[in-house]
Amino acid sequence: MPSHAWSSGERVSEAPDSPASACRQVRVRVPASSGNLGPGFDVLAAALGLHLNVEVVETGHFAVVTDLDVDRTRENLVVRAFELLHPADGFEFRISSTIPLSGGLGSSAAASVGGLLAANELFGSGADVFALATAMEGHPDNVGASLHGGVVICDGDTVHRFDPPAELEGVVVVPAAPVRTSQARKLLPEQVPLLDAVANLSAIAELTLGLVQGDFELIAAGLRDRLHEPYRARLYPRSAALLAQARAFGALGATISGAGPTVLFWSRRDTAAAVAEALRARVRDWAQVCRVPFEPDGARVTRV
Repeated sequence: MPSHAWSSGERVSEAPDSPASACRQVRVRVPASSGNLGPGFDVLAAALGLHLNVEVVETGHFAVVTDLDVDRTRENLVVRAFELLHPADGFEFRISSTIPLSGGLGSSAAASVGGLLAANELFGSGADVFALATAMEGHPDNVGASLHGGVVICDGDTVHRFDPPAELEGVVVVPAAPVRTSQARKLLPEQVPLLDAVANLSAIAELTLGLVQGDFELIAAGLRDRLHEPYRARLYPRSAALLAQARAFGALGATISGAGPTVLFWSRRDTAAAVAEALRARVRDWAQVCRVPFEPDGARVTRV
Protein backbone atom coordinates (compact mmCIF):
# COMPACT_ATOMS: atom_id res chain seq x y z
CA MET A 1 0.00 0.00 0.00
CA PRO A 2 1.30 3.49 -0.75
CA SER A 3 2.32 5.73 2.09
CA HIS A 4 3.08 9.41 2.42
CA ALA A 5 5.43 10.89 5.04
CA TRP A 6 5.62 14.42 6.36
CA SER A 7 8.62 13.80 8.65
CA SER A 8 10.54 16.68 7.06
CA GLY A 9 7.58 18.69 5.83
CA GLU A 10 7.68 17.18 2.34
CA ARG A 11 5.31 14.68 0.80
CA VAL A 12 6.90 11.45 -0.42
CA SER A 13 4.70 9.30 -2.66
CA GLU A 14 4.85 5.83 -4.12
CA ALA A 15 2.80 4.62 -7.06
CA PRO A 16 0.08 2.14 -6.03
CA ASP A 17 0.82 -1.48 -6.91
CA SER A 18 -2.82 -2.61 -6.96
CA PRO A 19 -6.13 -1.19 -8.20
CA ALA A 20 -7.79 1.37 -5.97
CA SER A 21 -10.35 -0.01 -3.58
CA ALA A 22 -13.95 1.00 -4.01
CA CYS A 23 -13.95 1.91 -0.32
CA ARG A 24 -11.82 4.97 0.32
CA GLN A 25 -9.73 4.62 3.48
CA VAL A 26 -6.80 6.47 5.01
CA ARG A 27 -4.77 6.22 8.21
CA VAL A 28 -2.97 9.10 9.89
CA ARG A 29 -0.48 8.97 12.76
CA VAL A 30 0.41 12.26 14.44
CA PRO A 31 2.91 12.79 17.29
CA ALA A 32 2.31 14.78 20.45
CA SER A 33 4.18 18.02 20.93
CA SER A 34 5.49 20.31 23.63
CA GLY A 35 5.30 24.01 22.87
CA ASN A 36 7.33 27.00 24.07
CA LEU A 37 10.20 24.81 25.40
CA GLY A 38 10.76 27.35 28.16
CA PRO A 39 11.84 30.66 26.59
CA GLY A 40 10.46 30.12 23.06
CA PHE A 41 6.89 31.29 23.56
CA ASP A 42 4.79 30.37 20.48
CA VAL A 43 8.04 29.90 18.52
CA LEU A 44 9.78 26.70 19.68
CA ALA A 45 8.30 23.22 19.95
CA ALA A 46 9.36 19.58 19.92
CA ALA A 47 7.55 16.43 18.81
CA LEU A 48 7.21 13.71 21.45
CA GLY A 49 6.73 9.95 21.18
CA LEU A 50 3.03 9.81 22.02
CA HIS A 51 0.63 9.52 19.10
CA LEU A 52 -2.87 10.17 17.81
CA ASN A 53 -4.11 7.56 15.33
CA VAL A 54 -6.97 8.38 12.99
CA GLU A 55 -8.51 6.00 10.47
CA VAL A 56 -11.10 7.45 8.11
CA VAL A 57 -13.17 4.91 6.19
CA GLU A 58 -15.89 5.46 3.60
CA THR A 59 -18.77 3.40 5.01
CA GLY A 60 -21.82 5.27 3.68
CA HIS A 61 -22.66 6.73 7.08
CA PHE A 62 -21.11 9.27 9.45
CA ALA A 63 -19.77 8.06 12.79
CA VAL A 64 -17.00 8.72 15.29
CA VAL A 65 -15.77 5.48 16.84
CA THR A 66 -13.46 5.88 19.83
CA ASP A 67 -12.88 4.89 23.44
CA LEU A 68 -11.61 8.40 24.21
CA ASP A 69 -13.62 10.93 26.20
CA VAL A 70 -14.21 13.16 23.19
CA ASP A 71 -17.18 14.46 21.21
CA ARG A 72 -18.68 11.87 18.84
CA THR A 73 -20.57 14.39 16.73
CA ARG A 74 -19.39 16.68 13.97
CA GLU A 75 -18.01 18.93 16.72
CA ASN A 76 -15.20 16.42 17.21
CA LEU A 77 -11.98 18.30 16.46
CA VAL A 78 -10.73 15.71 13.96
CA VAL A 79 -14.02 15.92 12.08
CA ARG A 80 -14.12 19.72 12.21
CA ALA A 81 -10.66 19.85 10.66
CA PHE A 82 -11.64 17.27 8.02
CA GLU A 83 -14.70 19.31 7.08
CA LEU A 84 -12.60 22.37 6.36
CA LEU A 85 -11.72 20.50 3.17
CA HIS A 86 -14.63 18.13 2.54
CA PRO A 87 -17.97 17.12 4.13
CA ALA A 88 -17.71 14.15 6.48
CA ASP A 89 -20.93 12.55 5.19
CA GLY A 90 -20.49 8.85 4.54
CA PHE A 91 -17.24 8.52 6.51
CA GLU A 92 -16.47 6.78 9.77
CA PHE A 93 -13.72 8.25 11.95
CA ARG A 94 -11.88 5.70 14.11
CA ILE A 95 -9.76 7.53 16.67
CA SER A 96 -7.31 6.32 19.30
CA SER A 97 -4.57 8.18 21.13
CA THR A 98 -1.87 7.92 23.77
CA ILE A 99 -1.68 11.73 24.04
CA PRO A 100 -3.31 13.12 27.20
CA LEU A 101 -6.40 15.08 26.14
CA SER A 102 -5.51 18.05 28.33
CA GLY A 103 -2.34 19.22 29.92
CA GLY A 104 -0.30 20.86 27.19
CA LEU A 105 0.99 18.00 25.03
CA GLY A 106 -0.60 19.17 21.79
CA SER A 107 -3.64 16.89 21.63
CA SER A 108 -5.73 19.54 19.87
CA ALA A 109 -2.99 20.34 17.36
CA ALA A 110 -2.60 16.63 16.61
CA ALA A 111 -6.36 16.31 16.07
CA SER A 112 -6.44 19.29 13.71
CA VAL A 113 -3.46 17.99 11.76
CA GLY A 114 -4.92 14.47 11.63
CA GLY A 115 -8.28 15.55 10.26
CA LEU A 116 -6.78 17.88 7.68
CA LEU A 117 -4.22 15.35 6.44
CA ALA A 118 -6.91 12.66 6.10
CA ALA A 119 -9.16 14.88 3.98
CA ASN A 120 -6.23 16.22 1.98
CA GLU A 121 -5.13 12.67 1.13
CA LEU A 122 -8.59 11.34 0.28
CA PHE A 123 -9.62 14.21 -1.95
CA GLY A 124 -6.33 15.58 -3.28
CA SER A 125 -7.11 19.05 -2.01
CA GLY A 126 -3.54 20.33 -2.13
CA ALA A 127 -4.35 22.32 1.00
CA ASP A 128 -1.86 24.22 3.15
CA VAL A 129 -2.33 21.97 6.18
CA PHE A 130 0.09 23.97 8.33
CA ALA A 131 -1.76 27.25 7.72
CA LEU A 132 -5.21 25.75 8.29
CA ALA A 133 -4.21 23.91 11.47
CA THR A 134 -2.44 27.00 12.79
CA ALA A 135 -5.60 29.04 12.23
CA MET A 136 -7.56 26.45 14.23
CA GLU A 137 -4.97 26.44 17.04
CA GLY A 138 -4.23 30.15 17.14
CA HIS A 139 -0.45 29.57 17.27
CA PRO A 140 1.98 27.60 15.07
CA ASP A 141 4.43 25.82 17.37
CA ASN A 142 2.52 22.63 18.24
CA VAL A 143 1.25 22.32 14.67
CA GLY A 144 4.76 22.66 13.26
CA ALA A 145 6.15 19.96 15.55
CA SER A 146 3.27 17.56 14.87
CA LEU A 147 3.61 17.96 11.12
CA HIS A 148 7.37 17.91 10.78
CA GLY A 149 8.67 16.10 13.86
CA GLY A 150 11.92 16.91 15.61
CA VAL A 151 12.42 20.39 17.02
CA VAL A 152 10.89 23.32 15.14
CA ILE A 153 11.40 27.07 15.05
CA CYS A 154 8.29 28.83 13.75
CA ASP A 155 8.55 32.19 12.00
CA GLY A 156 5.12 33.16 10.71
CA ASP A 157 4.27 30.67 7.98
CA THR A 158 7.84 29.32 7.84
CA VAL A 159 8.97 26.31 9.87
CA HIS A 160 12.62 25.45 10.42
CA ARG A 161 13.17 21.88 11.62
CA PHE A 162 16.15 20.00 13.02
CA ASP A 163 16.74 16.72 14.85
CA PRO A 164 17.08 16.67 18.64
CA PRO A 165 20.20 15.01 20.12
CA ALA A 166 19.87 11.23 20.08
CA GLU A 167 20.81 10.96 23.77
CA LEU A 168 18.14 13.41 24.91
CA GLU A 169 14.95 12.02 26.45
CA GLY A 170 11.91 13.53 28.11
CA VAL A 171 10.04 12.62 31.27
CA VAL A 172 6.57 14.13 31.57
CA VAL A 173 4.50 14.74 34.67
CA VAL A 174 0.84 15.03 33.63
CA PRO A 175 -1.45 16.29 36.43
CA ALA A 176 -5.01 14.99 36.58
CA ALA A 177 -6.43 18.51 36.94
CA PRO A 178 -6.41 20.31 33.56
CA VAL A 179 -5.81 23.98 32.77
CA ARG A 180 -7.58 25.75 29.91
CA THR A 181 -5.22 27.37 27.41
CA SER A 182 -7.54 30.39 27.18
CA GLN A 183 -7.33 30.83 30.95
CA ALA A 184 -3.54 30.56 30.92
CA ARG A 185 -3.20 33.13 28.15
CA LYS A 186 -5.32 35.66 30.05
CA LEU A 187 -2.66 35.78 32.77
CA LEU A 188 0.04 36.97 30.40
CA PRO A 189 0.87 40.70 30.57
CA GLU A 190 0.58 42.90 27.49
CA GLN A 191 4.08 44.21 28.15
CA VAL A 192 7.07 42.63 29.88
CA PRO A 193 10.20 44.20 31.40
CA LEU A 194 13.02 44.72 28.94
CA LEU A 195 15.46 42.71 31.05
CA ASP A 196 13.07 39.74 31.01
CA ALA A 197 12.79 39.89 27.23
CA VAL A 198 16.57 40.07 26.87
CA ALA A 199 16.98 37.12 29.24
CA ASN A 200 14.61 35.03 27.13
CA LEU A 201 16.41 35.94 23.91
CA SER A 202 19.65 34.76 25.49
CA ALA A 203 17.98 31.53 26.66
CA ILE A 204 16.51 30.81 23.21
CA ALA A 205 19.96 31.19 21.66
CA GLU A 206 21.56 28.88 24.23
CA LEU A 207 18.82 26.26 23.97
CA THR A 208 18.80 26.22 20.16
CA LEU A 209 22.58 26.03 19.89
CA GLY A 210 22.68 23.34 22.56
CA LEU A 211 20.08 21.23 20.74
CA VAL A 212 21.84 21.59 17.39
CA GLN A 213 25.28 20.79 18.80
CA GLY A 214 24.17 18.21 21.35
CA ASP A 215 25.66 20.33 24.14
CA PHE A 216 23.77 19.38 27.30
CA GLU A 217 25.25 22.21 29.35
CA LEU A 218 23.88 24.75 26.88
CA ILE A 219 20.51 22.95 26.81
CA ALA A 220 20.32 23.13 30.59
CA ALA A 221 21.24 26.82 30.57
CA GLY A 222 18.62 27.59 27.92
CA LEU A 223 15.56 26.12 29.63
CA ARG A 224 14.84 29.18 31.79
CA ASP A 225 11.86 31.44 31.08
CA ARG A 226 10.76 34.85 32.36
CA LEU A 227 7.91 35.67 29.94
CA HIS A 228 5.11 33.18 30.60
CA GLU A 229 5.89 30.50 33.21
CA PRO A 230 6.15 32.89 36.20
CA TYR A 231 2.82 34.53 35.36
CA ARG A 232 0.99 31.20 35.08
CA ALA A 233 2.51 29.50 38.12
CA ARG A 234 -0.50 30.21 40.34
CA LEU A 235 -2.68 28.11 38.01
CA TYR A 236 -0.61 25.00 38.80
CA PRO A 237 1.41 25.52 42.02
CA ARG A 238 2.43 21.86 42.30
CA SER A 239 3.72 21.80 38.73
CA ALA A 240 5.57 25.06 39.38
CA ALA A 241 7.20 23.56 42.47
CA LEU A 242 8.43 20.57 40.46
CA LEU A 243 9.76 22.92 37.78
CA ALA A 244 11.85 24.78 40.33
CA GLN A 245 13.36 21.54 41.65
CA ALA A 246 14.17 19.90 38.30
CA ARG A 247 17.90 19.60 38.96
CA ALA A 248 17.23 17.92 42.31
CA PHE A 249 15.41 15.13 40.47
CA GLY A 250 18.46 14.56 38.27
CA ALA A 251 17.15 16.31 35.14
CA LEU A 252 18.95 18.91 33.03
CA GLY A 253 16.01 21.19 33.71
CA ALA A 254 12.28 21.36 33.07
CA THR A 255 9.72 23.40 31.18
CA ILE A 256 5.97 23.82 31.40
CA SER A 257 4.60 22.07 28.33
CA GLY A 258 2.55 24.55 26.34
CA ALA A 259 0.05 26.27 28.61
CA GLY A 260 0.47 23.55 31.26
CA PRO A 261 0.02 22.02 33.69
CA THR A 262 2.19 19.19 32.29
CA VAL A 263 5.88 19.52 33.09
CA LEU A 264 8.50 18.26 30.63
CA PHE A 265 11.73 17.21 32.32
CA TRP A 266 14.74 17.21 30.00
CA SER A 267 17.11 14.32 30.71
CA ARG A 268 19.98 12.35 29.34
CA ARG A 269 18.75 8.98 28.15
CA ASP A 270 20.96 7.10 30.62
CA THR A 271 19.48 8.98 33.60
CA ALA A 272 15.83 9.22 32.47
CA ALA A 273 14.73 6.12 34.39
CA ALA A 274 16.11 7.52 37.65
CA VAL A 275 14.49 10.89 37.00
CA ALA A 276 11.12 9.22 36.37
CA GLU A 277 11.40 7.12 39.52
CA ALA A 278 12.25 10.15 41.66
CA LEU A 279 9.28 12.04 40.23
CA ARG A 280 6.88 9.15 40.85
CA ALA A 281 7.93 9.07 44.48
CA ARG A 282 7.24 12.79 44.72
CA VAL A 283 3.91 13.19 42.89
CA ARG A 284 2.26 9.97 44.10
CA ASP A 285 -1.42 10.08 42.99
CA TRP A 286 -1.99 13.63 41.69
CA ALA A 287 -0.19 13.15 38.38
CA GLN A 288 1.06 10.50 35.98
CA VAL A 289 4.75 10.19 35.19
CA CYS A 290 6.18 8.59 32.06
CA ARG A 291 9.32 8.58 29.97
CA VAL A 292 8.74 10.01 26.50
CA PRO A 293 11.34 10.08 23.72
CA PHE A 294 11.74 13.12 21.52
CA GLU A 295 10.16 12.13 18.20
CA PRO A 296 12.16 12.77 15.00
CA ASP A 297 9.28 11.82 12.68
CA GLY A 298 6.30 14.00 11.91
CA ALA A 299 2.80 13.04 10.86
CA ARG A 300 2.45 10.05 8.55
CA VAL A 301 -0.40 9.25 6.18
CA THR A 302 -1.08 5.82 4.72
CA ARG A 303 -3.61 5.27 1.93
CA VAL A 304 -5.29 1.87 2.36
